[in-house]
Order: sequence, then C-alpha cells, then structure tokens
Amino acid sequence: MDLGVRKICTFIEEVFVEGGKKADQPISMVVVAAVLKNPWAGQGFVENLRPEILRLAPGLGAEMTKRLVALLSADKVEAYGKAASVGVNGEIEHASALIHTLRFGNMFRTAVNGTTYLSFTNTRNGPGALLSLPMTHKSETGKRSHFLTANFQVPDAPGADEVLIAIGACDGGRAHPRIGDRFQDMAEMEAEGQAR
Repeated sequence: MDLGVRKICTFIEEVFVEGGKKADQPISMVVVAAVLKNPWAGQGFVENLRPEILRLAPGLGAEMTKRLVALLSADKVEAYGKAASVGVNGEIEHASALIHTLRFGNMFRTAVNGTTYLSFTNTRNGPGALLSLPMTHKSETGKRSHFLTANFQVPDAPGADEVLIAIGACDGGRAHPRIGDRFQDMAEMEAEGQAR
C-alpha cells in the first residue's frame, strides 16, 4: 500500500538527572514521526475526508506503532500521546483527520494495553517548527506525574503540501513528581465542601 510517506523520523530522549537530582531510574521517551504528502493538497475545499482517512490511517497506525514498540517495549509504556502538523497549504483539519480516528489511535492504544484517549495537538507549521506532543498516563487520566510533553522538530517538514503525524510514549512519569494528582485534589475539595 502506498501511504505517500517521504520519511519517518525517530526521537529518543533519556533523562538521568532533573533539577540537579539523579532520577531513581532513567526515564525514556520515544517519538516516531511520519512525513507524508497531504492527500488533499491542491484539491481546494474537500467536503468528504473519509476515503483518504480509511486508506491511510490504518497503515500509518500499524507501521508507526510497530516502530515505536521496537524501541520502547509495549509492556514498559506508561504514558502516550499523538500529534499532527499540516504544512501551510493545508487545513488543520487535514492533520486532524489522520490522527483523530480509531483506525489510527487504536493500533497504538491496543499494542500498549492503554485504556485512555491519546492526548494530542494538531497545528499548522512550516518546516523545522518545534512541535509538542503531549502525553498522559495510558490508563489513569488524573495521574499528574505522567503529564508529559515531548518536543521535537524535523528540519525539512512539514513541507507546504505535507502532513507530519507522530506518536510518542514514555516508560515513566517525570523524574521527581511532587504535585499530587487530580484524585487527591478532588478528595480534598470534597472534604472541604462537606466541612463548610
């Protein structure tokens, strides 16, 4: 199947020290990004994006997931997310179309035994823009220790008629989390409300 992919880029970050203090264990973050021709480029406003979504999203999801779990084994993934950026000749909806479908996201979610939705960004950028890929815990949405962001850039992408899509994962939370989680806030606020 021709997915129109020009290149696939992989980014790996390993954190050993944060805030001047050594991490209990190294924390690994991996991003896999695919750069492909925008399938709607040059067509003007396209009302029905679905045919190209159905053609491209499953294959992209499968290939990108395979590459990511080869670098960070599925059983070690604790947090995950996705991102998309369209070149300046495209609509943000074009970037969104390829990642906001279960035919793309479920490949990744299932592979790593995730149960929550994948955090995301979708933007329009020129080549070399710094892109952010947000992540949350794969099964506990209120676990703030796993509110993470992978930053990456591809010097020559997205081109004006291209789309860059990415998935990312991390094998832990931030090195020294100490702000509590959403559930703690909820319990405290409920107790405060009952005390009044």
